[in-house]
Amino acid sequence: MKALVQVAPNTLIYRDEPDPAPAPGEAIIRVEAVGICGSDMHAIHGHDARRPVPIILGHEAAGRVLTGPLAGRRVAVNPLVVPADCPFAREGRPHLSPHREILSMPPRPGAFAELVRAPEGNLVEIPEDMPAAKAALAEPIAVSYHAVHHGARLLGRPLPAARCAVLGGGAIGLAAALALNQAGAGEVWLIEPNAARRETARRAGISLARASEEAPADASCDLVVDAVGAGATRMVACRLARPGGVIVHAGLLPGTDGLDVRRLTLQEITFTGTYCYTPDEFRTVVGLLVSGRLGALDWLDARPLAEGARAAADIDAGAVAAAKIVLIP
Repeated sequence: MKALVQVAPNTLIYRDEPDPAPAPGEAIIRVEAVGICGSDMHAIHGHDARRPVPIILGHEAAGRVLTGPLAGRRVAVNPLVVPADCPFAREGRPHLSPHREILSMPPRPGAFAELVRAPEGNLVEIPEDMPAAKAALAEPIAVSYHAVHHGARLLGRPLPAARCAVLGGGAIGLAAALALNQAGAGEVWLIEPNAARRETARRAGISLARASEEAPADASCDLVVDAVGAGATRMVACRLARPGGVIVHAGLLPGTDGLDVRRLTLQEITFTGTYCYTPDEFRTVVGLLVSGRLGALDWLDARPLAEGARAAADIDAGAVAAAKIVLIP
């Protein structure tokens, strides 16, 4: 098969790789579309020790099953693999398992390839007429869906009565804003400094602020989703959250810069991390995508897998207006 392989920091090569062989209970999927995630970019830059080179990255995939009971069916792939007997899995929180595996981390090659293997239980069927590029959005949108509803549970008040702010207009931030709208949040603001990405979000029907000074007033937001996780956005999140509010930290950048622990303490503001999603949430998001309840999903840029290195370079250069680049093998 052909695959896009990272062989060194900032070096991706499109080349021949051995076809994957399924273990018992696994299927081989012919990849029809796979998204580039921020965590893929982190690995491409050489900043993720969990992904040693050479490696096939990519975990936001959709395609057609070639083997096993679902052979011939089109599916979205849940890339998070957890043993069924793990205590966290039995509690309904498999995404927190210390034994979790994910496509694109050893021992599981990712989906920047023509073929990928995954457990049969991780495959969620999609309609024949659903564009593969849109189906590949299931994984990042599931991350955002989980973040929003995790925050809503901690908030303890109905979302229709809540003012919400999302920091960052990439795929996770835009999807979080869409998930908040879908859940009926009373007011949703997206803060994104990149003009091209603001235009993309505007077309998706999201209320926008160019920068923090144009955002809702300080101490006025019930729920803040930080989809960037940088020092600057942590600072804005701490400033926007109202007393008793909730900050959901979804970004994966390192460090604690910008975190105002004194204000969090004095104002009883809940600060929580969020990671991945449950299998039920992944299936729910696939259903939302199929039904069209998350909009037209026209905020992606589809490119050939063979041009993946160029796509990654464009992301680094800030030259991508779309919230998500999806690669097509």
